[in-house]
Amino acid sequence: MYKIAVLPGDGTGPEVVREGLKVLDAVGESAGFKLDYTHYDLGGERYKRTGEVLPDSVVDELRQFDAIYLGAIGHPDVKPGILEKGLLLRLRFELDQYINLRPVKLYPGVETPLKDKGPEHVDFVVVRENTEGQYAGAGGFLRKGTPDEIAVQESICTRKGVDRCLRYAYQYAMKRNKDKKLTLCGKTNVLTYAFDLWERAFHEIGEKEFPEITRDYAHVDATVMWMVKNPEWFDVIVTENMFGDIITDLGAMIQGGMGIAAGGNINPEGVSMFEPIGGSAPKYTGQNVVNPLAAIGAAAMMLDTIGEADAAARVEKSIMTVCESHIKSLAAGRMGYNTQEVGDLVVKNL
Repeated sequence: MYKIAVLPGDGTGPEVVREGLKVLDAVGESAGFKLDYTHYDLGGERYKRTGEVLPDSVVDELRQFDAIYLGAIGHPDVKPGILEKGLLLRLRFELDQYINLRPVKLYPGVETPLKDKGPEHVDFVVVRENTEGQYAGAGGFLRKGTPDEIAVQESICTRKGVDRCLRYAYQYAMKRNKDKKLTLCGKTNVLTYAFDLWERAFHEIGEKEFPEITRDYAHVDATVMWMVKNPEWFDVIVTENMFGDIITDLGAMIQGGMGIAAGGNINPEGVSMFEPIGGSAPKYTGQNVVNPLAAIGAAAMMLDTIGEADAAARVEKSIMTVCESHIKSLAAGRMGYNTQEVGDLVVKNL
């Protein structure tokens, strides 16, 4: 029995989460495990109704779960930043989810905007440091609102934070057992302080603890260039918070779009949170037309992380079958099926 906190969230989040839970229940029943869900009313509607974003008591409760399953956060009637900082970033920081894990994998039958590239070319993983960098919130204003205004946003990198992110990435490259190659994405020629630390730690840990892993380095601007031109060069990429945020959105596009992209906010020693990348898509709310495959993929990542690797592989294989043999497009309203029917297809093909 696994205890799962469910945060359906805003917009189309509840619709895609519903399909993810359907798949989780089906694979759990056949594999011999159960999931105990506790639903939390967090997001834009609660904020509008009560002024609350994330009560302290809820944070304490969430620490007791095996994992968190998130639908989407983002409401058109709530100023940008309130929910994102107050809920998503706060959970990442308070629960110390120091890894953002983003598989970038093109499934058969899914179109990519990359010319002459197929599933054999697009199959890598981005490990993004998730609690430091410019997202740590260090900085401030001086003389705000005047012609002499100064805004400072500092990037915080600690040796502890860098080391644990790098070790996770090395371990993931070992577990993945594909090319056994780890690429550090940085900007050593300009960001000479932060990436001096990253580069030194990268080589020290690699030499001492993971000699089987081939080490590689690419500036962030070269990384995005090669992701488009030669994505097959990458196996596992590790990078700091902001660079990771940017390159993973490009990754989503080359794997077919936000409708298939899933991610995890990981605390290897604590509770992790899994979500589709595509956001709340409020214009489609309640229409039963959005693609739930990213949310179902996030559910598969959750299964893998809590120790049900075989069940996770079955869910991913079913998603691949649905992409290749059933749906016409990943785009909302153009799949040839509605949201609920796509979930049913994944269950059927388990």
